Amino acid sequence: MCSTDNVKGQDWYQADEVAEEYEDVRFSGGGELIDRREKEAVLSALGPIEEGHRVLEVACGTGRFTTMLADQGADIVGLDISREMLEQGRQNAAEAGLSDTVEFVRGDASRLPFPDDHFDTVVAMRFFHLMDNPVPFARELRRVSADQVFFDTFNSRSLRTLYTWLLPMGSRLYSERQVVDMLRAADLTLAGEEHDFVLPYGFYRELPGPVAKPFRAIDGLVGDTIPGDYVASVSYWDARVPEGERGSAVSPDAAE
Repeated sequence: MCSTDNVKGQDWYQADEVAEEYEDVRFSGGGELIDRREKEAVLSALGPIEEGHRVLEVACGTGRFTTMLADQGADIVGLDISREMLEQGRQNAAEAGLSDTVEFVRGDASRLPFPDDHFDTVVAMRFFHLMDNPVPFARELRRVSADQVFFDTFNSRSLRTLYTWLLPMGSRLYSERQVVDMLRAADLTLAGEEHDFVLPYGFYRELPGPVAKPFRAIDGLVGDTIPGDYVASVSYWDARVPEGERGSAVSPDAAE
C-alpha cells in the first residue's frame, strides 16, 4: 500500500476495526475458497522456493502470503502502509512460529525503501485495483526486483463491473491490453497468466462454505472454457525482468 493520493480507500484500509476483522470477514465461509485459490496461484508462480530466495510482498496486509512463503523457506519482507494491518501480520506470524523468519516493514509502495534489484521476486496481491495510475507503482516494483513480479488484477469484462462502485475502497478494473501496456511501460515482460472466478468474490463471501463449494465447482468448469476465461473476474500475472536487463533497474523517472 502507499500513502499518496493515487490510492483508493486509504482511510478505510487503515482503520483498527478493518484490520482486526479483515481475515474473518473476507476469508471465512465461502471466502476460504478465495484464500485457497490465491495462495495456490502465488505458490504456483514462484515454484519450489530455494533457500535464500528473497521475496518482497507489497501491500502485505495481515500477512497471508508473507507467512505462507516464509513457511516455504523464503527470505521474505512484508511491506504495508497500515500499522494496524502489520500488527495483525506479526501476530499471525507469531502464532505460526515464524516470527524469526518474517520481517514486517511499514512503507510506501511508491518509494520502496530498498536498493535496486534487491529481491528475486516481488509479490503484490490485492494491490493494483487500488491504483488510479498504476504505472509508477509497477516501475517501482520492477526497480527492486531482479527477476519476477507477480500480481493480480480485477477485470473489466467481468461481473465485478456490476458492483465495484459500491465497495468502500472502489476498484480499478483492467483489460488485458491495459495490463500489457503497464508491463511494457515498467520494462517487464509477461511470462504467464491465469484467469479465474467467473462468479465474483463478493458472491462467495455471502455464502457458507458448504453452499459455496458446489458453485465453485461449476465456476471452475465454466472457467475452463474460452468464454469463461474471457469473462473471468480475476487474473494472475507472472511478469519478468527481461533477461538481458537483469541487474539494471528501470529508472523511476523514465517517461511514461
